Formats: sequence, C-alpha cells, structure tokens
Amino acid sequence: MNDPSAKDGADQSGRPIRTFGRIGGRALSARQQALVDDLLPQLQVPEGLSDPQALFPGLKETWLEIGFGGGEHLAEQARRNPAVGIIGCEPFIEGMAKALTQVDADGLSNVRLRMDDARPLIDGLSPSSLARVFIMFPDPWPKKRQQKRRLIQPDFLESLHRACRKGARVRFATDVASYADEALWRFLQHGSYRWLAERADDWRCPPADHVTTRYETKRLGDCDPVWYDFEII
Repeated sequence: MNDPSAKDGADQSGRPIRTFGRIGGRALSARQQALVDDLLPQLQVPEGLSDPQALFPGLKETWLEIGFGGGEHLAEQARRNPAVGIIGCEPFIEGMAKALTQVDADGLSNVRLRMDDARPLIDGLSPSSLARVFIMFPDPWPKKRQQKRRLIQPDFLESLHRACRKGARVRFATDVASYADEALWRFLQHGSYRWLAERADDWRCPPADHVTTRYETKRLGDCDPVWYDFEII
C-alpha cells in the first residue's frame, strides 16, 4: 500500500498522474462511430463548466459517475431517476460508444458525457454542485509501484468534497482487497466523509439501488466486491 500520508496526485512535472490505463481499444462498429461523431457532441459537457444544473434545466439535482465502463450502471440510473441529471466521465472510447448506444436507444435526455479524466471537471465545478457521486470499480493499479495512480488520493477527495453539497452521497466499489483497505482509510482520514455502514452486510452486499455491470460479473479482482457509501458532512 502507498504511504497514506503522501499526496501522490501529480508527477514531477506538476501534471496530474493518469489514473487509467491505455485508451485505445477495439475498432468501433459503423453505428458506434456514427454515435460518437453525431450524438456525443450534442451531449458533451462543455469545457469550463461551473454550474452543472445549467446542463439540466428543470431537473432537481446533478449526479456524477466517474469511469462508467460500458455504461450499464449510468444508463440504468438515468432510467430510474428521470428527474436527475447525470454526468458520466469515461476516457475510453469503446466504453463511451457503448454508453451512447444505450442513451440513444432509450432516448435518455438526462445524461451528459465527458470523454476524459473526471478530475479537471470536478476541480472546475462550483462548490456544492453535486448531490451524488458513483466511483464504481476504478482501475485498481494492483502492483505496489503503480498504486500512486489510484484515483482515491487526498487531493482528489478534497476537490470532490468541495464540489459536493452537504448531505451528498458518494459510493465507492472495488473488488481488489488492497484498494478497498486503502480507499476506506483515505475517505475516513479526510474527516468529512461519514461512512454509512452499520453492519458488515452494509458493505459486503450490493446496495438496494445498485446496478450490476458486466465488469463486476467477470470477477477479475482478488476479493468479493465491496460497496462503501459515504455522506458528505
């Protein structure tokens, strides 16, 4: 595990350390490429966004999903919560294309997307902008020398806390034991994320509103999935 006292949010040049692996993947189908070319620009989160509610006029609040993979969780949450605007950030074009396919098929008007690192977006949001955040199975960087690349770092948690309103909920899930331990330590060490678990099943069992994803069913990690729900205080 990393030294918990270290702040590893930037490399020696001052640039944020990338928290995800290679971006290239399989070639897109003709339909997927058309959605990337035509639909994504309509849904793209603009650079310099400060007030996310401006993307969703008339909706009650804004949620954020960081690294949505194939988009199953993002799309289903949007279907279940039509009064909520949901921003999804995903750097991989293959995942973005899959999400666009679901958004298009279901006519989801309450979704906006960013094909990039979520951290600059979060850094630019006005305080108290977000009501809920999902961080579902982020890249675990399991090798010890790679773990400085993990998303859950002190600087990130501070920026995320500022962007969330009081009482907002943050859910973190992983199936890698060392990341589960480290992430929980970092959330609690911050001091303004209240862990909502009252018994072991609260973090060992999927929450009632959880949406199972294809990644999750592959069981690629080294432990059963855990879900940590926090409240911003």
